[in-house]
Amino acid sequence: MRNVKGNRFVTFFVTMLLAAIFTVSSPLAEEMQTAPVRASLLDGILTRGHILVGTCGDYKPFTYFDPKSKKFEGIDIDMARELGKSLGVKVRFVKTSWPNLMKDFQAGKFDIGMGGISVNLGRQKTGLFSISYLKDGKAPITLKENAEKFQTLEQIDKPGVKIIVNPGGTNEKFARAKIKQAEIIVYDDNVTIFDQIVQGKADLMITDAVETVLQQKLRPALVAVHPDKPFTYSEKGYLMPRDMIFKAFVDQWLHLAIMNGTWQEIYDKWLK
Repeated sequence: MRNVKGNRFVTFFVTMLLAAIFTVSSPLAEEMQTAPVRASLLDGILTRGHILVGTCGDYKPFTYFDPKSKKFEGIDIDMARELGKSLGVKVRFVKTSWPNLMKDFQAGKFDIGMGGISVNLGRQKTGLFSISYLKDGKAPITLKENAEKFQTLEQIDKPGVKIIVNPGGTNEKFARAKIKQAEIIVYDDNVTIFDQIVQGKADLMITDAVETVLQQKLRPALVAVHPDKPFTYSEKGYLMPRDMIFKAFVDQWLHLAIMNGTWQEIYDKWLK
């Protein structure tokens, strides 16, 4: 019995010794020991002392560039400043546009995209999104007297109906996919696009439900059509490069902002 136990001990010892030698001398182990540690975008932001925030500036209530004050404002602009505070750095806004959003993102013109950006798989192919901070979906907005006429896509998608869209974003993509008979009018000024409905140049627009709620307050002639029951389901998030350390920080910051009421306070400021 003693010899058996002794043999087992020797076998175990030799096995562990060989494993240790293999681990130390393996190419993978050598590579791991010599490979440089890659710096995170988070480290770069902290070192440079500022964060670059890409935003379109034409999508109330999330982002709007005021031509008079020459400053950005809105829900995600305030949130960007909160993010800067949490990092202890300054915030520099980089103006982009919906047609050029992903091009500018891939070109590295900003560290994070903020401004009512919808999470979708196309954008996810080249970047990462933060956790969601708002659930949303596409809903119509039209003149009050036309509300009953445009309750469903079947009612909307008829010859003679004019649907207005801003180019390059999810609104145009949705319209192109769903509308086959109605006329689609592309209008490139997202700030004054709703005035086209008021002036009778278009019948309606299908956009994010949260935007329809705001626009009916800004333009009393318009009404948001069932914003609580949109045609689609979507989420809003912040767009980032494929850097998991930076994403982890943003996710935790956003989670805390939602849980401690900071996000809701900012949302209410711009919506109520």
